Amino acid sequence: MTGDERQSRARGLTAWTTRRWLRVGVAASLVVLAVLGAAGAYVLGRTETLSSDLVDVRSPALTVSIRLEAAVLNQETGIRGYGLTGTKAFITPYEEGVTEQEANRKQLATLLRDDPARLKDLKAVQDAVTRWQERIARPVAAEPSGSPSPLATERAAEGKALFDDVRTALSGQQERLRADRVKARDDLMSTMALRNWVFSAIAVVIVVLTALIFEGLRRGINRPLEQLGADARAIAGGDFEHPITPTGPADLRRLSSEIDFMRRRLVRELAVSEETRLRLDAQTADLQRSNAELEQFAYVASHDLQEPLRKVSSFTQLLQRRYGGQLDSRADQYIDFAVDGANRMQILINDLLDFSRVGRLHNAHQSVDLDDVLERTLSTMSVGIEEAGATITHDPLPTLVADPTQLGMLWQNLIGNAVKFRRPGETPKIHVTAEREGDLWRFTVTDNGIGIAPEYADKIFVIFQRLHTKDTYSGSGIGLAMCKKIVEFHGGTISVDPAYHDGARITFTLAPRPPESPGAGITPEATRAEAEQAR
Repeated sequence: MTGDERQSRARGLTAWTTRRWLRVGVAASLVVLAVLGAAGAYVLGRTETLSSDLVDVRSPALTVSIRLEAAVLNQETGIRGYGLTGTKAFITPYEEGVTEQEANRKQLATLLRDDPARLKDLKAVQDAVTRWQERIARPVAAEPSGSPSPLATERAAEGKALFDDVRTALSGQQERLRADRVKARDDLMSTMALRNWVFSAIAVVIVVLTALIFEGLRRGINRPLEQLGADARAIAGGDFEHPITPTGPADLRRLSSEIDFMRRRLVRELAVSEETRLRLDAQTADLQRSNAELEQFAYVASHDLQEPLRKVSSFTQLLQRRYGGQLDSRADQYIDFAVDGANRMQILINDLLDFSRVGRLHNAHQSVDLDDVLERTLSTMSVGIEEAGATITHDPLPTLVADPTQLGMLWQNLIGNAVKFRRPGETPKIHVTAEREGDLWRFTVTDNGIGIAPEYADKIFVIFQRLHTKDTYSGSGIGLAMCKKIVEFHGGTISVDPAYHDGARITFTLAPRPPESPGAGITPEATRAEAEQAR
């Protein structure tokens, strides 16, 4: 092979991907293992065949041949005794021997059915026994009992010669059966030795293949990946100028090149992100100033703005008390409007402040027993509940990690609405339930009041939205909006059950533990929808 051919072949091998190397390696390993497996299967099959022949044919055949000889000897003993004495008892061993002879012959013929040479030996034995039986055994057995058989004495020499032929045939048969058994055992031992060598070779080849595969993976995959990991760690440590050297199969080299391209891209993006970070720091500072201004606004709204509002309310009330009835009815009406407007403005400001404090001032999460919170809330509202004659029941409520003040406000608004919006002339009945639903707890507050029309199911949770005039039902319309904010701050949702028509049913969920980002359930789309509804 010339130098150019070697270089071309080397370039061809370096173009192989990891998948191709693995396919070639696996295919070669499977071919070798298939060849070794076929050899092992052949040796195992051969061992099984020889073992079965030795155990199931050769050894049983020799045993049956010996039993056949014993049966023939029993016949000869019985006939000889009967011929010499005429005693009928000697016939029994003869008859039993004939029966055993036939059974052993059939068994031996079955065992040797695939061995023509041994069947020929069996036929020779059977022929010799038949000749002896026809000339000696049967005629003597047919003689009357009680006295020695003259026929036995007359044919004694012939009987001896015929039975010697039987002995000779049996002896030859047994010698050849023993030889066959010895040969089968020798073949089995040599095959077992070959089997051991074959499986030892398979074990050695498997170990060699394992070592080659391990070394190939180490050089072709592990080492390039370790080099790539070392380069990546150097970059992760802050050395973004550290280059990544492509090594290994073609796909790993491509991966290294792509990672190096990503490194160069990150270097460029890092400069841009640094500039962005500086701008974000400036925006964060602006946001902190804005939050401080909002805090200042809350202070002003709760103190400075309330003072002139109280003054307006006080003087309009003084006007009403001092000049009420002295002016015309139109002036009294204007004064009533001013007093009512000032009072409503004060209520709206206080409600708005309470709404803004949810999640800002009240954020002390702890283990809260909702049964206790609900009982305390009902105790606080006991006067209004007794005046309305309301019946309030609840299922066992769970213990959650939450803000107890916010949950108290939640129960107060929901129970208060259920009591306030009752049907005229009907005793309010309110029931609270709780059940586990996946990772959340689902609660319902059901009443038999005036209910909520389906078209207002979303509008009622928007701040300052009212479905009735202030003359019909008091309030500022902030209660359910505050409930929504509290529930979302605790990782849940709140809605009206449109399927319930015998009053109103408010259903909401709470997480067993507060979310890491409270109020994450409030989406920009929901905020825009509330703003649209507020308009």
